[in-house]
Amino acid sequence: MNNFSFKILATDNKARTGEIFTPRGIIRTPAFMPVGTAATVKAMYPEQVRQTGADVLLGNTYHLMLRPGAERVERLGGLHQFMDWKYPILTDSGGFQVMSLANLRKLDENGVTFRSHIDGVKHELTPERSIDIQIKLDSDIIMQLDECIKLPAPIEEIERAMQLSLRWAERSKTAFNNAKGRGQPKGQQGRALFGIVQGGDDAGLRAASAKGLVDIGFDGYSIGGLAVGEPQEVMFRVLDETVPQLPFDKPHYLMGVGKPDDILGGIERGIDMFDCVHPTRAGRHGRVYTRFGSINLKNSRHKDDIRPLDETSPNENCTRFSRAYLHHLVKSQEILGAMILSQINLAYYAELTAGARAAIIEGKLEEFAATTRENWEKGDLPPL
Repeated sequence: MNNFSFKILATDNKARTGEIFTPRGIIRTPAFMPVGTAATVKAMYPEQVRQTGADVLLGNTYHLMLRPGAERVERLGGLHQFMDWKYPILTDSGGFQVMSLANLRKLDENGVTFRSHIDGVKHELTPERSIDIQIKLDSDIIMQLDECIKLPAPIEEIERAMQLSLRWAERSKTAFNNAKGRGQPKGQQGRALFGIVQGGDDAGLRAASAKGLVDIGFDGYSIGGLAVGEPQEVMFRVLDETVPQLPFDKPHYLMGVGKPDDILGGIERGIDMFDCVHPTRAGRHGRVYTRFGSINLKNSRHKDDIRPLDETSPNENCTRFSRAYLHHLVKSQEILGAMILSQINLAYYAELTAGARAAIIEGKLEEFAATTRENWEKGDLPPL
């Protein structure tokens, strides 16, 4: 299969389940995308990530352009070969990291100039350069460059950033189209370009952004500028207002989200794709997710507990190791602890989205969501 396409298999109220077709494989939706910031999902082998149930990974344009460099990755055969991941990869545009990590930023109509947080070297990121980098990386799903601002913010600032992002969206689309057929084994055939809806927490600005992007025309539509400090109820309200503005037959991607309850709420509101560093970052810091919700293995209540995390889990790591041992690994800052807990968290995220997909097909998402939340509210097992 050489073309990008999206097929909806079933709906249940606003929720959908479907398949995104790419030349490198099918992405089952709703899908959670583990984040491989610097061409690796931290503390995981690529095959372990695949075994958790992941169909697609996210790579980070900002980090990869700084180290090892997009041109070097291209010379070495592209990101898939470089990191030995044979399946789809989505790359973000780098805009969010420029705003949050880079030093001495200067933003204007053309793009952003900044100094690397690694070595202070000056770089310029424009819509055209962002697309060029992502093509050099050999990404399957490419994101437009946008400006993401933190909330809350003055309405004038939100509108300015939204309008700039729309103008950059048009330039991103032109750059993407002009690059078709260049150099890569598959050229641009099968690649996709997603637009990013901005507009903060204002329904009118979000609607204007969505309309502008639809007029330009993209393969998928992302909702950006959320999970930047606003309460969950604000995020859900924005999704309720924004998702209906997006083309029904295109993928809907909520960027940078989130925790399991964020993802379940997003699925209920018609979101198809999610990504977040949270599951692996939480695992490296001793927090693990199971059907019992969040468990903090740093807590001393676990130090003498011989029970596994979840004796009924299909994940061997949940049944193989005692809570006492996992507590010891976390407290000792052993690498194995980060490896085990990262695997458990990614596997649970995949289990959650797989359960939602099955429930949507059966028309039972409401029942699935209620049972899942009830288990989270019951919480972890009591101490021995």
